Amino acid sequence: MKPVIVIPARMASTRLPGKPLADIAGRPMIVRVCERARAADIGPVWVAAAELEIAEVVENAGFSAVLTDPDLPSGSDRVHAALEAIDPGRSYEAIINLQGDMPTLAPEALRAVLAPLIMRADCDVATLAAAIDSDEEAGDPNVVKAVLGAATDNQARAYYFSRATVPTGEGVLWHHVGVYAWRRMALDAFVAAPPSVLEQRERLEQLRALELGMRIDCAVLPGAAPNGVDTAEDLEAARAHYRTTP
Repeated sequence: MKPVIVIPARMASTRLPGKPLADIAGRPMIVRVCERARAADIGPVWVAAAELEIAEVVENAGFSAVLTDPDLPSGSDRVHAALEAIDPGRSYEAIINLQGDMPTLAPEALRAVLAPLIMRADCDVATLAAAIDSDEEAGDPNVVKAVLGAATDNQARAYYFSRATVPTGEGVLWHHVGVYAWRRMALDAFVAAPPSVLEQRERLEQLRALELGMRIDCAVLPGAAPNGVDTAEDLEAARAHYRTTP
């Protein structure tokens, strides 16, 4: 399976405008994310940039970028558009969508997200999950929960995703980590379909894939879920991470 990592990035973040270029230990956040992707050593790394200023920063740092329409509705659409531009011959079979606001994600997590696609021919989309270890996290609607079946070899099938605290009853609750590995045909079908009912209700685009009948499997990460950067507080936490862990 031939993979490629595509990182969607745009300046117009609602909560933290301009965050791809926010400084983290002397380098823009988008460059830090590229460095994590390169360290995973699983395939080429491209940034799907909505603005020229992002593309220029990425290329000046020695990485590859492609400009995409700034009006595209989602990161998945941006990844797909970039892929069509860089690989019209369709040589890449697995596409990893790494969010451009995850500068502390371990390279091992990127390698892990590919495993379900490699091990299961019926898996259309793979993603990541980590166990929730606090009531605060469990009750936070900003923490997306993955409803998983039984885990085998650190992998489990995902049956639903929600902002609610689900499922009920005793057992582990899972924090969904928004990194995706798509089979190419699955990504094609996903972006060709309109937003689905549950996707719009929960504001979670992965529900569109489930409503289209796609199988999603999660690779289970050890320890706490890695955090993205959505707020000024998240950005300070990322900076603190780099002060202690280069």
